Amino acid sequence: MGEEVKVFGFWASPYSHRVELALSLKGVPYEYIEEDILKNKSDLLLKYNPIHKKVPVFLHKGKPIVESIVILEYIEETWKANPILPQNLYDKAIDRFWIKFIDDKCLPAIRKATFSPENERETAVEEACECLRTLESALNGKRFFGGDAIGMVDIAANFLTIWLRTIQEATGLEVLSVEKFPDLFKWTDDFISCSVVKESLPPTDKLLSFVKASLSQ
Repeated sequence: MGEEVKVFGFWASPYSHRVELALSLKGVPYEYIEEDILKNKSDLLLKYNPIHKKVPVFLHKGKPIVESIVILEYIEETWKANPILPQNLYDKAIDRFWIKFIDDKCLPAIRKATFSPENERETAVEEACECLRTLESALNGKRFFGGDAIGMVDIAANFLTIWLRTIQEATGLEVLSVEKFPDLFKWTDDFISCSVVKESLPPTDKLLSFVKASLSQ
């Protein structure tokens, strides 16, 4: 089954990294296809994702699936080993709530804080911090959102690790820090220290150069 799995991604994308990480955690072999999403999207990418024209695209037995969380759900349901969602239906629903909160509230608030004009930045940063306070409460003393092991909520929150740290370094913005959010910051350290995560993270110096170049455009 492994040779039938392909991932079209971009090295700096936390969204395609979500898919790669889920496959690695489940031990599913796959072929990775790097896309030049900034300058030269491939004909295959445009064919498989004609609506959004972006990564990740997940190909299984020739059939494409798009949108990272939809792909994660498909992976979870197709490969049962090493589950990334709880088996209990209530706990599964709660995890899905937090995943939606991350994508619908947290990430847009952080993007707004990053790109807001100077006169609006203080308010935008506070809004982002309020989202992070709410998300931190979901940890509730656990090492990971999934408990003792990385689960789908952790995977969905991957942007809050090296991507957000790199943005903060490039901009001087401070949203997530050990002083403001000790539990959430510790989670970021624990997450990126896991060998399966560490192996697939983009190089920090390369990511910093990419972020600085993106912000200057």
